[in-house]
This record gives sequence, C-alpha cells and structure tokens, in this order.
Amino acid sequence: MAQKINPLGFRLGVTQNDRSHWFAQQRNYSKDLREDQKIRTCIENYVRTHIKSSSNYGGIARVEIRRKIDLIQVKIYIGFPNLLLIEGRGQGIEKLRNDVLNMLDSVDRKLHIAIEKVAKPYRKPNILAEYIALQLEKRVPFRKTMKKAIELAEREEVEGIQIQIAGRLDGKEIARVEWDRGGRVPLQTIRARIDYCYYPVQTIYGVLGIKIWILEE
Repeated sequence: MAQKINPLGFRLGVTQNDRSHWFAQQRNYSKDLREDQKIRTCIENYVRTHIKSSSNYGGIARVEIRRKIDLIQVKIYIGFPNLLLIEGRGQGIEKLRNDVLNMLDSVDRKLHIAIEKVAKPYRKPNILAEYIALQLEKRVPFRKTMKKAIELAEREEVEGIQIQIAGRLDGKEIARVEWDRGGRVPLQTIRARIDYCYYPVQTIYGVLGIKIWILEE
C-alpha cells in the first residue's frame, strides 16, 4: 500500500518552516495548540465575513503565530487585503483583535496583529482552493473550475500544480475522485519546494474535498 503523508510536514526543516513559533511545558502544550487553532479559525471567519462584499472570498494564504511570555504576535498573509484590514485605516484591525481576545478569554496577555499582502496570490494553494470552493458552490462544472484554477496559477509562473477534488461531483450518486495537473509536481522529492492545502467545501450535494499541490520555482 502507498504510505500517505502531509507534504508540508514531510518537508519541514528542509523547504518548509513552522507556522507556529513558541515553547510550552508539557502540561500546557495541548491548551496552546488548541488556542492556535481557535485564533486561525476566528481570523478566517472574520476575514471571510468582512471581505465578502468585495471579492467574495477572503484570500488568506497563511497565518503565523509567535508566542512570548505575555504577548501573542499574529501575522496574516493575505492576497486581497480589504481597506478595513489595512493598518491605519478604519477599525478593522482593532475589531479583529478584540474578537480574538474575547474568544481567548484572556486579560493578562497582549495581542498584536499585522497584515502582509501576498505579491502573487494565486501561487498560494489556500487562496486557489478558496476560489475553487466558491465556484463549486455556484454549481460551475468542476472540470472547468480546475482548468481555470490551473490557468490562474500558471499566469503567476508556478512550475507545476496538481488539483484533486473528491466527493459527489456534479451531484452523482456515487462519490469519486477527479484530478488535473499542469507542469510537474515531484511529490517524492523532499527538496522540491511544494506547497499544499486541503480545503473542504459544503455544497447542496454534500461535502467536497479539495487538495492542491503547487511546485514553486
């Protein structure tokens, strides 16, 4: 049998870096890990809600978290920053910070949030997966959606991209897996700079799973 492994964890320390940077005692490790997940979920929900009017999807590439004794530093890499989220304009950042602090239920720690714009958003699999999910929710044919996503990625000069969608495609009774690829994607080469994401999307026919592998130059 083939052995499946997450492409990011497989390359951690070689071509991929950690997205959370902190140290914790063994008794606090699970609590801090759950807090990281809550922070990312809260940010994704906030961005998706407040940017829906402009681009219909948030475009978050990744969220990096650094912890100190009494400070949590969060850096959001986003492809299409809305004016509400740009520092110094409006109260978007402040409202997001308050939402995260209320969710954490902590009064003795400070939270700093920074926004950084991604130069080429469609080189990031999370943004591309969110675009595909939006098209599938609108009942656009999945093959057309995959080809369009590959075209968007190739415009950003990626070396290779592979897209896989699984579930009840086009409303068929039997679930199946379909995929498409552009360029080369050497998944077994550890030194290959491959970025990856999994993104589930709820449709009227059920949940579809989207997987994207992108080989960067």
